[in-house]
This record gives sequence, C-alpha cells and structure tokens, in this order.
Amino acid sequence: MTPAPPHLVWDWNGTLLNDLSLVVSATNVVFASLGGPTVTPDEHRVRFRRPIAEYYAEVLGQAVDDDEFGRLDKIFHEAYRTGLTTCELAADARAAMAAWPGSQSLLSMWFHEELVPTVHTYGLTGHFARVDGLRATVGGGRKAEPLQQHLAELGVDGASVVLIGDSIDDADAALAVGGRAVLYTGGFTDPARLRASGHPVADTLTDAVALAREVSSAGR
Repeated sequence: MTPAPPHLVWDWNGTLLNDLSLVVSATNVVFASLGGPTVTPDEHRVRFRRPIAEYYAEVLGQAVDDDEFGRLDKIFHEAYRTGLTTCELAADARAAMAAWPGSQSLLSMWFHEELVPTVHTYGLTGHFARVDGLRATVGGGRKAEPLQQHLAELGVDGASVVLIGDSIDDADAALAVGGRAVLYTGGFTDPARLRASGHPVADTLTDAVALAREVSSAGR
C-alpha cells in the first residue's frame, strides 16, 4: 500500500510573516505599561517562550496571573495591530511554498478572525488546504492542542506531518501529534536555542522545505 503523501503545516508569525521587529516593539509596550525594562530583538529571541505569561513574568520580575496576562495581552495586540501593515512576508516565503510537493496548511496562534483576512491580503489563501488561528479571546498558550484539532479537521494523520516554525513550541507540538518539525532561525527564537533542540534547523524557508522533504522521506 502506498503511504499517504506528507503534509506540511506552516507557522505564520515569525515564519512566513517577518514580524519580529513589530512583535518586539509591541512586547516593549507591554513591559513599559508596568515600568519594566526594554528588551532588544536579540534578548527577546533568547528569552521568549510559551506560555507567554512565563516570559513576561521572568522579564518583569513579578508573577503574571491569568487576569493580568489577559490585560497585558490586550495591550500587546493593540500595539501589534497598529504596525501590522508595515510587515512583509519572509524574503523567500513564496518560493518555499512553491517548492513543497504535497498539501500545505497554516496554523497560527494569532486570532483566527484577524489571521484569515490578513493571509488573504498577502494573496496566500489558495496555497493552503486550511487556515486556522486562535479562536480564544486571550492568546499565549502552547500549540500542541490547536495542532491536534487542525489536523483532525483536515483528516490528516499526525505521523505524516512536518511542521515548519520558528519556536521550540512548534517542535513540541509536532512531536505531540507524532509528526516532525523543521525549525527556522529567522523568527522569534535565538538560533543557538533552536540548534540545541536537536531538530533540523534552517536559515531560510527554502532550506527548511528541503529539510522537510528529507525528514518526510526518511520517515516513510
């Protein structure tokens, strides 16, 4: 029996969308609201993690409970929205998507109702079998459960999936469904942290797709 062709799941923020500068700027608005420090992009990439409340608590030096995180998350997204029109896709995003031979989908931890029209604005909707974002009112959580739901809606077996993303949480989510991950150094996470994870790492999205093809072939 011929195995099903592999399916590629793309991350959005920090992967296909080059929004690191905007995310750092919006994060600094959050920290400033509590008299906290300003982080540089490099500092953000070293320290950022999910749940985001833990990252905030570490930088601010104080506990961030659910209520406080909900307030800070609103501050972040208000600042993020004001700069979104300045963001461009990663330089080789379109070439990378075109290089994948199988089906593709998009899963983001950004709000679904804002993600879908934004992806359409960039002219990418037709590339994806499905586009899913966060359907909760507050973000900041881990990606494993949303990925499981995303694949269930697609009817795709997790073992046939490769996920390309820019965070350790992306890799953890892929492992949780029995899939594989390729990590991209151009996003929110320090490259040294990605390489230390043991997952395949690429400096460009086209290289990430090439690695995804290799790991999917190896697993078949």
